[in-house]
Amino acid sequence: MDKVSLKIRMLYNAFGAAERKIADWIAENPGKIISLSIVELAEQCKCSEATIVRFSKKLGLDGYQDLKISLASESKPVVSTTISANDSADEMFDKVCNEIYCSLELTKKALDPAALSAAANAICSAGKIAAFGLGNSASVAQDASHKFIRAGLDATAYSDNHMQMIAASHLSEGDVALGVSHSGSSKDIVDALRVAREHGAKTVAITNVGRSPIDKVSDILLHTSSTETDYTILALNSRIAQLAIIDTLYYYVVYNLSNKAIEAIKETERSLQSKKY
Repeated sequence: MDKVSLKIRMLYNAFGAAERKIADWIAENPGKIISLSIVELAEQCKCSEATIVRFSKKLGLDGYQDLKISLASESKPVVSTTISANDSADEMFDKVCNEIYCSLELTKKALDPAALSAAANAICSAGKIAAFGLGNSASVAQDASHKFIRAGLDATAYSDNHMQMIAASHLSEGDVALGVSHSGSSKDIVDALRVAREHGAKTVAITNVGRSPIDKVSDILLHTSSTETDYTILALNSRIAQLAIIDTLYYYVVYNLSNKAIEAIKETERSLQSKKY
């Protein structure tokens, strides 16, 4: 009785005209909502994003992401379209490598070279860099700050939504806010970038290709692409593509900050010697 699809049918007559469009689309396209951002679903249903949020809350859900997860949980969970329970560990590893390779190739085609160059130059000249990530994306934001600090930049990663907002409010012109969100629909990340931009900072987003709320608050969009978006909410392979973008930005910083970055890296290594046997 708690199934969302059942609730949609039961409440259908109580929905407004725009909300019925959403209900009809979900019924006619089972499973497809998982791969769509709220912006893309609004376009599909010819309604507003606010209508989708209102529709979700009428079902007793917190919002759009809760709707996606609830509908996904009603069907048999798909972890991978290529890996099966009968595969050996070695076979799984081989398939994981193939999926990562495909994600990187797709990302190479989706990533705008001009955007990548703009992000790299902004980071090189940034006074402060604040990297924002939650959940699966938190480790990517942490990796970004770790690399930039080694290169002598003032970078900090924030994975707490309150600290993200505080940090964003203290950024200013000449600073960079880097938001990592595979879905592009993480409210906290979008809010943090919006506040950072309002305070004059340059906002950069690493997100999957396709329209999403993060587009509206980002000066620069660095797109990844992964087929896994079509069948699972948890982005696994795309994380490798995100890290590849971070590594690229790091190398650009190292080779474009003259000797400053090289000396910073050397000093870092000297300082870490006492931590090794």
